[in-house]
Amino acid sequence: MTNSIIKRILSAIVGYFLKGLIFIAPIVLTFYIIKWLFESLDKILPMTIPGLGILIILISVTIIGYLGSKLISQPLFNWFEGLIGKTPGIKFIYSSIKDMLEAFVGDKKKFKEPVLVKMNETGLMKIGFITSKDLKILSKNELDGEFLGVYFPHSYNFSGNHFIVNKKNIIPIKANSTEIMKYVVSGGVTEIN
Repeated sequence: MTNSIIKRILSAIVGYFLKGLIFIAPIVLTFYIIKWLFESLDKILPMTIPGLGILIILISVTIIGYLGSKLISQPLFNWFEGLIGKTPGIKFIYSSIKDMLEAFVGDKKKFKEPVLVKMNETGLMKIGFITSKDLKILSKNELDGEFLGVYFPHSYNFSGNHFIVNKKNIIPIKANSTEIMKYVVSGGVTEIN
């Protein structure tokens, strides 16, 4: 066999291996992440029946959520938050976690207005989400009405940057914000329905 034939065979083998990896890796990684989460949560309440611990946790959290929304009055909740608010360190941790969770799943969802933002004159654009329209906290008059707060999530990561953007550089995206977030986080490889 000549070197060119061997190179073509090896190239074909490597190509098929990579295609197989593309098919298998997402399935295997998804399975192992779900398995790891399931086992980690199930170990919180050690039970002899696998899955019973996680079922009890899910039911308990749901019941607490129901009771919290139906029975616990707003003044009691405000008192609790006020108590936490007076504790340095704990206030920062609690409010950061609460704000982040509310931004994704709470009543005050923040990532519901996807936009394209012109980044320069060459036509480069980034996908972001309007998070704040009132910027009076930053400046008394200079930013009022002309600029918006836009969050730009990073691809393949659960982090991002927040920029103050002039309204003239923002183009609204008429699509489901969850699909747009998936699209950005996946690096643009997820199809938008």
